[in-house]
Amino acid sequence: MSRTIPYLGIALALLVGVFVALFAAGGVDTQLSPDVTFPIASSALSVVSEVTLPVTLPGLGQREATSTKTTAATSTQKVSVPEKIAKEPVKPAPVPIATSTTSISTPVQAPVPTFSSGNASLDVSASALRAALVNIVCYVPAGSPLHSMSGSGIFIDSKGVILTNAHVAQYFLLRDRNVSCTIRSGSPAVNRYKAALIYISPSWIRTNPTVLTQVAPSGTGEYDFALLAVTSSATSEPLPALFPYVPLAETPPASLTPIVIASFGAQFLETSQIQSSLYPTIVFGSIKDVYTFAVNTIDILALGGSAAAQEGSSGGGVADATGSLVGTITTSTIQGATDTRNLTAITASYIRAQYAREMNSSLDSLLAESTDFAVSDFAPQIPQLEAIITAGL
Repeated sequence: MSRTIPYLGIALALLVGVFVALFAAGGVDTQLSPDVTFPIASSALSVVSEVTLPVTLPGLGQREATSTKTTAATSTQKVSVPEKIAKEPVKPAPVPIATSTTSISTPVQAPVPTFSSGNASLDVSASALRAALVNIVCYVPAGSPLHSMSGSGIFIDSKGVILTNAHVAQYFLLRDRNVSCTIRSGSPAVNRYKAALIYISPSWIRTNPTVLTQVAPSGTGEYDFALLAVTSSATSEPLPALFPYVPLAETPPASLTPIVIASFGAQFLETSQIQSSLYPTIVFGSIKDVYTFAVNTIDILALGGSAAAQEGSSGGGVADATGSLVGTITTSTIQGATDTRNLTAITASYIRAQYAREMNSSLDSLLAESTDFAVSDFAPQIPQLEAIITAGL
Protein backbone atom coordinates (compact mmCIF):
# COMPACT_ATOMS: atom_id res chain seq x y z
CA MET A 1 0.00 0.00 0.00
CA SER A 2 2.82 2.39 0.88
CA ARG A 3 4.34 1.89 -2.62
CA THR A 4 1.07 2.13 -4.54
CA ILE A 5 0.38 5.78 -3.76
CA PRO A 6 3.74 7.11 -5.04
CA TYR A 7 3.37 5.06 -8.23
CA LEU A 8 -0.08 6.50 -8.84
CA GLY A 9 1.26 9.98 -8.23
CA ILE A 10 4.05 9.46 -10.72
CA ALA A 11 1.60 8.08 -13.29
CA LEU A 12 -0.74 11.04 -12.89
CA ALA A 13 2.16 13.45 -13.21
CA LEU A 14 3.27 11.77 -16.42
CA LEU A 15 -0.27 11.94 -17.87
CA VAL A 16 -0.53 15.64 -17.06
CA GLY A 17 2.87 16.22 -18.66
CA VAL A 18 1.81 14.41 -21.83
CA PHE A 19 -1.43 16.41 -22.07
CA VAL A 20 0.40 19.72 -21.61
CA ALA A 21 2.94 18.75 -24.25
CA LEU A 22 0.20 17.78 -26.72
CA PHE A 23 -1.70 21.01 -26.15
CA ALA A 24 1.45 23.10 -26.59
CA ALA A 25 2.23 21.22 -29.80
CA GLY A 26 -1.20 21.97 -31.22
CA GLY A 27 -3.12 18.85 -30.19
CA VAL A 28 -6.16 21.08 -29.86
CA ASP A 29 -6.31 22.61 -33.32
CA THR A 30 -7.65 26.16 -33.56
CA GLN A 31 -7.01 26.29 -37.30
CA LEU A 32 -9.46 25.12 -39.94
CA SER A 33 -8.61 21.67 -41.18
CA PRO A 34 -8.62 21.38 -44.98
CA ASP A 35 -9.92 17.83 -44.62
CA VAL A 36 -13.06 18.82 -42.71
CA THR A 37 -15.96 20.51 -44.43
CA PHE A 38 -18.62 22.51 -42.63
CA PRO A 39 -21.01 25.42 -43.09
CA ILE A 40 -20.01 28.54 -41.28
CA ALA A 41 -20.35 29.41 -37.69
CA SER A 42 -19.51 31.40 -34.60
CA SER A 43 -17.45 32.68 -31.75
CA ALA A 44 -16.03 29.32 -30.82
CA LEU A 45 -15.26 27.91 -34.27
CA SER A 46 -17.36 24.78 -34.62
CA VAL A 47 -17.39 22.35 -37.55
CA VAL A 48 -20.05 21.47 -40.07
CA SER A 49 -19.89 19.11 -43.02
CA GLU A 50 -21.42 19.24 -46.49
CA VAL A 51 -23.26 22.49 -46.94
CA THR A 52 -25.63 23.60 -49.66
CA LEU A 53 -26.63 26.65 -51.59
CA PRO A 54 -29.57 27.11 -53.96
CA VAL A 55 -31.71 24.55 -55.65
CA THR A 56 -31.60 23.56 -59.29
CA LEU A 57 -34.81 22.32 -60.73
CA PRO A 58 -34.89 18.85 -62.33
CA GLY A 59 -37.28 20.00 -65.05
CA LEU A 60 -39.55 22.97 -65.64
CA GLY A 61 -42.02 22.27 -68.41
CA GLN A 62 -40.08 22.40 -71.66
CA ARG A 63 -37.04 23.79 -69.91
CA GLU A 64 -35.13 20.74 -68.75
CA ALA A 65 -32.58 21.06 -65.97
CA THR A 66 -30.24 18.53 -64.46
CA SER A 67 -30.07 17.91 -60.73
CA THR A 68 -26.89 19.31 -59.26
CA LYS A 69 -25.52 19.20 -55.73
CA THR A 70 -23.29 21.91 -54.46
CA THR A 71 -22.08 23.03 -51.12
CA ALA A 72 -20.42 25.94 -49.47
CA ALA A 73 -18.86 26.15 -46.08
CA THR A 74 -15.87 26.12 -43.86
CA SER A 75 -14.24 23.51 -41.73
CA THR A 76 -12.38 23.40 -38.46
CA GLN A 77 -12.08 21.46 -35.24
CA LYS A 78 -14.43 22.31 -32.37
CA VAL A 79 -12.55 24.65 -30.09
CA SER A 80 -13.62 25.48 -26.57
CA VAL A 81 -13.37 29.27 -26.70
CA PRO A 82 -16.86 30.43 -25.74
CA GLU A 83 -18.04 33.94 -26.50
CA LYS A 84 -15.02 35.14 -28.42
CA ILE A 85 -13.52 34.89 -31.87
CA ALA A 86 -10.47 32.66 -32.21
CA LYS A 87 -7.28 34.68 -32.15
CA GLU A 88 -5.88 33.05 -35.27
CA PRO A 89 -7.43 33.80 -38.69
CA VAL A 90 -10.05 31.31 -39.78
CA LYS A 91 -9.49 30.31 -43.38
CA PRO A 92 -12.64 28.44 -44.46
CA ALA A 93 -12.17 25.17 -46.32
CA PRO A 94 -14.42 24.45 -49.32
CA VAL A 95 -17.79 22.84 -48.64
CA PRO A 96 -20.57 21.85 -51.05
CA ILE A 97 -22.90 24.65 -52.11
CA ALA A 98 -26.27 23.14 -52.83
CA THR A 99 -27.60 24.13 -56.18
CA SER A 100 -29.80 21.22 -56.93
CA THR A 101 -32.85 19.45 -55.71
CA THR A 102 -33.57 15.82 -56.38
CA SER A 103 -36.99 14.87 -57.67
CA ILE A 104 -38.45 13.05 -54.68
CA SER A 105 -41.98 11.76 -54.35
CA THR A 106 -43.09 13.45 -51.16
CA PRO A 107 -46.33 15.15 -50.11
CA VAL A 108 -46.77 18.78 -51.11
CA GLN A 109 -45.31 21.03 -48.46
CA ALA A 110 -48.10 22.36 -46.25
CA PRO A 111 -48.44 26.03 -45.34
CA VAL A 112 -46.45 27.01 -42.27
CA PRO A 113 -48.79 27.04 -39.25
CA THR A 114 -49.11 30.14 -37.11
CA PHE A 115 -47.22 29.66 -33.88
CA SER A 116 -45.37 31.65 -31.25
CA SER A 117 -41.76 31.60 -30.14
CA GLY A 118 -42.76 32.66 -26.64
CA ASN A 119 -40.91 35.92 -27.27
CA ALA A 120 -43.28 38.71 -28.31
CA SER A 121 -40.53 40.78 -29.97
CA LEU A 122 -39.24 37.77 -31.92
CA ASP A 123 -42.79 36.97 -33.06
CA VAL A 124 -43.06 40.50 -34.49
CA SER A 125 -39.72 40.00 -36.24
CA ALA A 126 -40.97 36.69 -37.66
CA SER A 127 -44.03 38.38 -39.18
CA ALA A 128 -41.89 41.11 -40.75
CA LEU A 129 -39.33 38.61 -42.06
CA ARG A 130 -42.00 36.43 -43.61
CA ALA A 131 -43.54 39.45 -45.37
CA ALA A 132 -40.10 40.44 -46.74
CA LEU A 133 -39.24 36.91 -47.93
CA VAL A 134 -39.13 36.16 -51.67
CA ASN A 135 -38.51 33.12 -53.85
CA ILE A 136 -36.15 33.64 -56.80
CA VAL A 137 -36.66 31.26 -59.72
CA CYS A 138 -34.50 31.32 -62.85
CA TYR A 139 -35.23 29.30 -65.98
CA VAL A 140 -32.67 28.26 -68.58
CA PRO A 141 -33.56 27.45 -72.21
CA ALA A 142 -33.88 23.87 -73.42
CA GLY A 143 -30.53 22.31 -74.32
CA SER A 144 -28.58 24.69 -72.10
CA PRO A 145 -25.60 23.29 -70.17
CA LEU A 146 -26.90 25.26 -67.19
CA HIS A 147 -29.57 24.34 -64.66
CA SER A 148 -32.79 26.10 -63.73
CA MET A 149 -32.63 27.28 -60.14
CA SER A 150 -34.78 28.16 -57.13
CA GLY A 151 -33.43 30.19 -54.21
CA SER A 152 -34.52 32.74 -51.62
CA GLY A 153 -34.05 36.45 -50.88
CA ILE A 154 -35.14 39.19 -48.47
CA PHE A 155 -36.31 42.75 -49.13
CA ILE A 156 -34.00 45.04 -47.16
CA ASP A 157 -35.35 48.38 -48.40
CA SER A 158 -38.85 49.76 -49.01
CA LYS A 159 -37.91 50.68 -52.60
CA GLY A 160 -37.70 46.99 -53.52
CA VAL A 161 -34.04 46.03 -52.95
CA ILE A 162 -33.50 42.31 -52.36
CA LEU A 163 -30.51 40.73 -50.61
CA THR A 164 -29.62 37.22 -51.80
CA ASN A 165 -26.53 35.08 -52.52
CA ALA A 166 -24.11 35.67 -55.37
CA HIS A 167 -24.49 32.04 -56.41
CA VAL A 168 -28.22 32.71 -56.86
CA ALA A 169 -27.95 36.18 -58.42
CA GLN A 170 -25.31 35.17 -60.99
CA TYR A 171 -28.21 33.96 -63.17
CA PHE A 172 -29.18 37.62 -63.60
CA LEU A 173 -25.93 38.10 -65.53
CA LEU A 174 -27.22 35.77 -68.26
CA ARG A 175 -30.21 37.56 -69.73
CA ASP A 176 -28.63 37.71 -73.18
CA ARG A 177 -28.46 33.89 -73.05
CA ASN A 178 -32.23 33.60 -72.70
CA VAL A 179 -32.09 32.96 -68.96
CA SER A 180 -35.17 34.47 -67.33
CA CYS A 181 -35.65 35.09 -63.62
CA THR A 182 -38.79 35.92 -61.66
CA ILE A 183 -39.30 37.12 -58.10
CA ARG A 184 -42.11 35.28 -56.33
CA SER A 185 -43.73 35.75 -52.94
CA GLY A 186 -46.71 34.61 -50.95
CA SER A 187 -47.96 31.34 -49.53
CA PRO A 188 -47.77 29.52 -51.86
CA ALA A 189 -45.22 31.52 -53.84
CA VAL A 190 -46.54 33.08 -57.05
CA ASN A 191 -44.96 35.31 -59.67
CA ARG A 192 -44.84 38.95 -58.54
CA TYR A 193 -41.94 40.96 -59.93
CA LYS A 194 -39.09 41.28 -62.36
CA ALA A 195 -35.74 42.43 -61.02
CA ALA A 196 -32.22 43.37 -62.10
CA LEU A 197 -28.80 43.34 -60.47
CA ILE A 198 -27.56 46.43 -58.68
CA TYR A 199 -24.58 44.62 -57.13
CA ILE A 200 -22.92 41.21 -57.12
CA SER A 201 -19.58 40.66 -55.43
CA PRO A 202 -16.84 40.80 -58.07
CA SER A 203 -14.61 38.88 -55.65
CA TRP A 204 -17.11 36.02 -55.55
CA ILE A 205 -17.34 35.94 -59.36
CA ARG A 206 -13.55 35.89 -59.73
CA THR A 207 -13.13 33.26 -57.01
CA ASN A 208 -15.96 31.03 -58.28
CA PRO A 209 -15.94 31.32 -62.08
CA THR A 210 -17.14 27.74 -62.72
CA VAL A 211 -19.78 27.26 -60.01
CA LEU A 212 -22.49 27.88 -62.59
CA THR A 213 -21.63 24.74 -64.54
CA GLN A 214 -20.08 22.44 -61.92
CA VAL A 215 -22.00 19.34 -60.88
CA ALA A 216 -20.74 19.62 -57.30
CA PRO A 217 -19.16 23.05 -56.74
CA SER A 218 -17.72 24.00 -53.38
CA GLY A 219 -17.21 27.23 -51.53
CA THR A 220 -17.02 28.88 -48.12
CA GLY A 221 -19.73 31.54 -48.17
CA GLU A 222 -17.09 34.25 -48.39
CA TYR A 223 -18.14 37.11 -50.73
CA ASP A 224 -21.38 35.21 -51.41
CA PHE A 225 -23.91 38.03 -51.54
CA ALA A 226 -25.67 40.17 -54.13
CA LEU A 227 -28.39 42.80 -54.39
CA LEU A 228 -31.33 42.94 -56.80
CA ALA A 229 -33.82 45.74 -57.39
CA VAL A 230 -37.41 45.24 -58.51
CA THR A 231 -37.87 46.84 -61.93
CA SER A 232 -41.43 45.95 -62.90
CA SER A 233 -44.46 43.85 -62.07
CA ALA A 234 -44.64 40.30 -63.43
CA THR A 235 -48.43 40.49 -63.39
CA SER A 236 -51.16 42.97 -64.32
CA GLU A 237 -50.97 44.39 -60.80
CA PRO A 238 -49.01 47.64 -60.32
CA LEU A 239 -45.94 47.73 -58.10
CA PRO A 240 -46.62 48.61 -54.45
CA ALA A 241 -45.71 52.10 -53.32
CA LEU A 242 -43.59 50.54 -50.57
CA PHE A 243 -42.27 46.99 -50.22
CA PRO A 244 -42.31 45.15 -46.89
CA TYR A 245 -38.71 44.90 -45.72
CA VAL A 246 -36.38 44.07 -42.84
CA PRO A 247 -33.49 46.53 -42.31
CA LEU A 248 -29.95 45.21 -42.49
CA ALA A 249 -28.27 45.07 -39.07
CA GLU A 250 -25.08 47.04 -38.45
CA THR A 251 -23.64 44.86 -35.69
CA PRO A 252 -23.45 41.04 -35.51
CA PRO A 253 -25.31 38.92 -32.97
CA ALA A 254 -23.54 36.91 -30.29
CA SER A 255 -23.81 33.18 -29.72
CA LEU A 256 -27.10 32.04 -28.15
CA THR A 257 -28.98 35.09 -29.49
CA PRO A 258 -32.62 34.11 -30.21
CA ILE A 259 -33.36 34.40 -33.93
CA VAL A 260 -35.97 33.55 -36.55
CA ILE A 261 -35.09 32.07 -39.95
CA ALA A 262 -37.16 32.37 -43.12
CA SER A 263 -36.59 30.74 -46.52
CA PHE A 264 -38.26 28.92 -49.38
CA GLY A 265 -36.72 25.49 -48.82
CA ALA A 266 -37.52 23.22 -51.76
CA GLN A 267 -35.37 20.11 -51.46
CA PHE A 268 -38.24 17.71 -50.86
CA LEU A 269 -40.57 18.96 -53.58
CA GLU A 270 -41.11 17.85 -57.15
CA THR A 271 -40.51 20.49 -59.80
CA SER A 272 -44.24 20.89 -60.36
CA GLN A 273 -44.70 21.44 -56.61
CA ILE A 274 -41.98 24.11 -56.57
CA GLN A 275 -43.92 25.90 -59.29
CA SER A 276 -47.33 25.69 -57.64
CA SER A 277 -47.04 24.60 -54.00
CA LEU A 278 -43.92 26.20 -52.52
CA TYR A 279 -44.58 27.66 -49.06
CA PRO A 280 -42.33 29.68 -46.73
CA THR A 281 -40.34 27.84 -44.09
CA ILE A 282 -40.23 29.79 -40.81
CA VAL A 283 -38.10 28.50 -37.93
CA PHE A 284 -37.33 29.91 -34.47
CA GLY A 285 -33.96 29.11 -32.93
CA SER A 286 -30.73 30.64 -31.69
CA ILE A 287 -27.20 31.31 -32.86
CA LYS A 288 -25.25 28.13 -32.11
CA ASP A 289 -21.81 29.48 -32.87
CA VAL A 290 -19.98 32.26 -34.74
CA TYR A 291 -16.94 32.28 -37.05
CA THR A 292 -14.65 34.72 -38.79
CA PHE A 293 -13.06 35.06 -42.24
CA ALA A 294 -10.49 37.42 -40.73
CA VAL A 295 -9.17 37.64 -37.17
CA ASN A 296 -11.66 39.19 -34.76
CA THR A 297 -14.86 39.85 -36.71
CA ILE A 298 -18.05 37.81 -36.55
CA ASP A 299 -18.65 36.91 -40.20
CA ILE A 300 -20.45 33.55 -40.05
CA LEU A 301 -23.38 32.30 -38.00
CA ALA A 302 -23.86 28.60 -37.27
CA LEU A 303 -27.60 27.96 -36.98
CA GLY A 304 -27.72 24.20 -36.39
CA GLY A 305 -30.30 21.86 -37.87
CA SER A 306 -33.91 22.76 -38.66
CA ALA A 307 -36.52 22.61 -41.42
CA ALA A 308 -34.69 25.52 -43.05
CA ALA A 309 -31.55 23.42 -43.54
CA GLN A 310 -32.32 22.31 -47.08
CA GLU A 311 -31.76 23.19 -50.70
CA GLY A 312 -33.58 26.30 -51.85
CA SER A 313 -32.91 28.15 -48.59
CA SER A 314 -29.89 29.98 -49.99
CA GLY A 315 -30.48 33.71 -49.69
CA GLY A 316 -33.03 33.27 -46.91
CA GLY A 317 -32.94 35.60 -43.90
CA VAL A 318 -32.00 35.48 -40.22
CA ALA A 319 -33.55 38.16 -37.99
CA ASP A 320 -33.23 38.93 -34.28
CA ALA A 321 -35.75 40.23 -31.76
CA THR A 322 -34.96 43.85 -32.63
CA GLY A 323 -36.40 43.32 -36.10
CA SER A 324 -33.04 43.55 -37.87
CA LEU A 325 -31.70 41.19 -40.53
CA VAL A 326 -28.53 39.85 -38.92
CA GLY A 327 -27.59 37.33 -41.60
CA THR A 328 -28.33 35.72 -44.95
CA ILE A 329 -28.24 31.95 -45.44
CA THR A 330 -25.37 30.72 -47.60
CA THR A 331 -24.80 27.01 -46.92
CA SER A 332 -26.27 23.92 -45.30
CA THR A 333 -25.62 20.23 -45.12
CA ILE A 334 -28.26 18.42 -47.17
CA GLN A 335 -28.06 14.80 -46.06
CA GLY A 336 -30.10 13.12 -43.32
CA ALA A 337 -32.98 14.48 -41.28
CA THR A 338 -33.14 18.28 -41.35
CA ASP A 339 -32.81 18.57 -37.57
CA THR A 340 -29.40 16.85 -37.76
CA ARG A 341 -28.04 19.17 -40.44
CA ASN A 342 -25.98 22.33 -40.16
CA LEU A 343 -27.21 25.62 -41.58
CA THR A 344 -24.99 28.68 -41.83
CA ALA A 345 -25.31 32.34 -42.74
CA ILE A 346 -22.95 35.24 -43.38
CA THR A 347 -23.57 38.24 -41.15
CA ALA A 348 -25.03 41.58 -42.19
CA SER A 349 -21.99 43.28 -40.66
CA TYR A 350 -19.70 41.20 -42.90
CA ILE A 351 -21.79 42.12 -45.95
CA ARG A 352 -21.58 45.81 -45.09
CA ALA A 353 -17.82 45.68 -44.53
CA GLN A 354 -17.09 43.64 -47.66
CA TYR A 355 -19.25 45.89 -49.84
CA ALA A 356 -17.35 48.92 -48.53
CA ARG A 357 -14.02 47.23 -49.29
CA GLU A 358 -15.01 46.39 -52.86
CA MET A 359 -16.85 49.60 -53.75
CA ASN A 360 -15.11 52.22 -51.59
CA SER A 361 -18.56 53.34 -50.55
CA SER A 362 -21.06 52.37 -47.88
CA LEU A 363 -23.95 50.06 -48.58
CA ASP A 364 -26.27 52.68 -47.15
CA SER A 365 -25.19 55.00 -49.96
CA LEU A 366 -26.33 52.44 -52.52
CA LEU A 367 -29.65 51.97 -50.72
CA ALA A 368 -30.18 55.73 -50.71
CA GLU A 369 -30.11 55.84 -54.53
CA SER A 370 -33.20 55.37 -56.67
CA THR A 371 -33.45 51.80 -57.93
CA ASP A 372 -33.59 52.99 -61.54
CA PHE A 373 -30.27 54.78 -61.12
CA ALA A 374 -28.72 51.82 -59.26
CA VAL A 375 -29.72 49.42 -62.05
CA SER A 376 -28.38 51.64 -64.83
CA ASP A 377 -25.21 52.40 -62.88
CA PHE A 378 -24.39 48.69 -62.43
CA ALA A 379 -25.37 47.62 -65.96
CA PRO A 380 -21.99 48.46 -67.62
CA GLN A 381 -20.26 45.94 -65.32
CA ILE A 382 -22.46 43.03 -66.38
CA PRO A 383 -20.71 42.05 -69.66
CA GLN A 384 -17.33 41.69 -67.96
CA LEU A 385 -18.74 39.67 -65.06
CA GLU A 386 -20.78 37.52 -67.43
CA ALA A 387 -17.67 36.77 -69.48
CA ILE A 388 -15.93 35.37 -66.40
CA ILE A 389 -18.64 32.82 -65.59
CA THR A 390 -19.43 31.87 -69.20
CA ALA A 391 -15.85 31.42 -70.41
CA GLY A 392 -16.16 27.65 -70.17
CA LEU A 393 -19.60 27.27 -71.75
